[in-house]
Amino acid sequence: MADLKTELTDDPLARGYAGMTDSQAADDLNTSYRSRDRTTMTASEVVNAVDTADFLALSAAKQNKFWQLMGIGELNPFGVEATLMIDIFGGGSTTITTLAALRVESITRAQELGLRTPVRSTIVRSART
Repeated sequence: MADLKTELTDDPLARGYAGMTDSQAADDLNTSYRSRDRTTMTASEVVNAVDTADFLALSAAKQNKFWQLMGIGELNPFGVEATLMIDIFGGGSTTITTLAALRVESITRAQELGLRTPVRSTIVRSART
């Protein structure tokens, strides 16, 4: 509750909480307008993001390297796995462009603050008092 009170009082992102009703502030906190880097992606997510034409254009050795990498199960989209994917598909490929977009996710301010979601107007009211 202290984090929510601080958010509403200090308004570090200048959202205008002071001029909002409890319901409006709760709605704003529950709206996805922030983003964060993902720490993991499943092999299934990566496979589903692969462009078929990109994959079919790979040599047999690179296709094999790709499947070996997918065997990890969970991949770090900013780690060595990302470097290996660029090596496999090439930096300008459709696959790499798609994966670059998927490694960042939209989140709410409440999620960013680690608040229990969704934030309800009654919780905002309690934090303000």
